Amino acid sequence: MHSATTSTELSRPTVADFHRTNRGGGLFSESLSQWLGAVFAAGAHRLGLRPTALTIANLVLGLTASATVVALADRVAAGTVPAWLVGLVALVGWQVAYALDCADGQLARVAGQGSPAGARVDVLCDVAAQIALVTALGTVTVAQRPSTPVWLVAAFAGTWMVNLVTSVMQAGPNAASMVTSTSLPVRLAKLIRDYGAVIFVAGLVLMFAPALTFWVVVAFTVVNGGFLLASIAFSARASLR
Repeated sequence: MHSATTSTELSRPTVADFHRTNRGGGLFSESLSQWLGAVFAAGAHRLGLRPTALTIANLVLGLTASATVVALADRVAAGTVPAWLVGLVALVGWQVAYALDCADGQLARVAGQGSPAGARVDVLCDVAAQIALVTALGTVTVAQRPSTPVWLVAAFAGTWMVNLVTSVMQAGPNAASMVTSTSLPVRLAKLIRDYGAVIFVAGLVLMFAPALTFWVVVAFTVVNGGFLLASIAFSARASLR
């Protein structure tokens, strides 16, 4: 009995095995989110869970964190609820949810449980979670600064989805990158579009300086809008060759 158990343990994939199958995401995501995702994937494998269970857990946790921020935004702005507490919920909730999003793909690849239906659920849950996150940041912005233009919140919400669209496009056979260098300076510069790093910064701002959320919204509207225009130009140029 003991030798059989030992044999099973030896044949079970390790956390490192799961991490090796990660699909990147940027310096921060690879250094933290993908490793945490590997831990979750290994645990789920031991429990016999399927990748979609992790996908749904990611959605539920992400929505819960964002809904908490939305529900308490006015109270934080009024000073009746401590910003650090709501920010901490957002920071931890969003980071763990993203790690679960990393984990479902790792589990699917290592366990051979990937499927078109599972991939669709993954993308749809990502869309729902990111809509909730954008709603949370927009709500805090307006609560902290009521004079915020409607067009800015709308532009922020629209351009935020550029990250999701381009990540989906990168998974296909026609994927291409405008900057292929993997040098450390380039990877550091790309942190501004690393989802794990972005939600980490957003959580810190909500914790310690929620009034600065307005400028976070402005910054990412400019960055994501600029990236969209650059991507259009890059792709158009390639198609005309």
